[in-house]
Formats: sequence, C-alpha cells, structure tokens
Amino acid sequence: MAVELQYLAWSVVLGLALLLWAAALVTRQRGVAWNAGNREEPLAPPAGMAGRADRAFRNFLETFPLLAAAAVAVVVAGRTGEGTALGMQLYFWGRVAHAGFYVAGIRYLRSLAWVVSMAGLLLVLWPLLAG
Repeated sequence: MAVELQYLAWSVVLGLALLLWAAALVTRQRGVAWNAGNREEPLAPPAGMAGRADRAFRNFLETFPLLAAAAVAVVVAGRTGEGTALGMQLYFWGRVAHAGFYVAGIRYLRSLAWVVSMAGLLLVLWPLLAG
C-alpha cells in the first residue's frame, strides 16, 4: 500500500481521536444530561480545555478534506514519490503536534505545527500542479 494512503488512514484515526477527545471534554464540562439531550437550547461555546479541544478538532476538519483529495489524487495519478510521502508525514505529525499544543494552550508552537502540516499538504499537492 502506498505510504500516502497509510498516512491518510492514520489521519482519519487522528480525526476520530480528536472528535472523541473534544466530545469527552465538552461532556465533562456540560454534563451527561446535556450530551444525551436534544441540544436545542443555545449555549455559549465550551470554555477552557474543552473549548480548545473542540476548536482543534474543527481546525483539523478545515484541512483534512483538502489533504484527502490531494493524497488520493497523487496515488491515482501515479505521481507519488519521496516528496509526497514526506508531505503526508509532515501533515500527520504536524496535526498531532497542533492538537496537543492547541489543547494545552501553547500559542506559538501551535501555529508552527500548523505551518508544518500545511507545508506537508503542499508537498502532496505539488506533483499534481507541476504537471
């Protein structure tokens, strides 16, 4: 299996982990009754660590579809190589670091991890654009 698809699968696992992490923290903050309820009443966004975990997950969702499309496209087009493999690794590990730094509230390292993940995405996309 292509390295790009392996890291794509691990990125899906990361997304699921972020979802569960954020859900657990928000439920701990708001309670099980809220989680089991219909959630029809408007509430302020979650605060503290729960809010940061929720935002980290939502930030992941903003970039993951772009990565998934690029990863599948380079594999289908037969344009994989060392650069795309490195790109997938940078994206994945950058997103792991981003989530940890985001939830911990570490601002500048969080931004640096985001830049690393975006550089990875661009490395995956580049062979499709370079012709």
